[in-house]
Amino acid sequence: MRQAMERMENRGFRAVPIIDEDNKYVGTLSEGDLLWKFKNTPGLTLKGTEKVMLKDIPRRMDNQPVRIYASINDLITLVIDQNFVPVVDDHDVFIGIVRRREVLEHYTKQNQTDEKQEKAKSYNYAGHILADASI
Repeated sequence: MRQAMERMENRGFRAVPIIDEDNKYVGTLSEGDLLWKFKNTPGLTLKGTEKVMLKDIPRRMDNQPVRIYASINDLITLVIDQNFVPVVDDHDVFIGIVRRREVLEHYTKQNQTDEKQEKAKSYNYAGHILADASI
């Protein structure tokens, strides 16, 4: 528990994926889970957290993973309610995470590109009309 708390603090994370010894995703640990563990464990001190195993901390939420080949629609469905989506392979081995922010940035960039292409098409179309009118 202590290591998880320190990693979350050092990296500014509010939740982290939990990976087992076989590199498989087994769940999500949140700040709230840690707080509830403190609240519900009388006498638990910061020093005492070194002995608490992550498997012994009740989790209130688990971010559902997607497979590496999942569709963007599957990803979007999950990222609506999850700050991040764990990505796993066919054997449930953890590959990484996709954050909600990254999905939003991707679509913002794609939307800007689409708008530029539409603008270019309209300019090209208007140019054709002008060329035809001068004949």
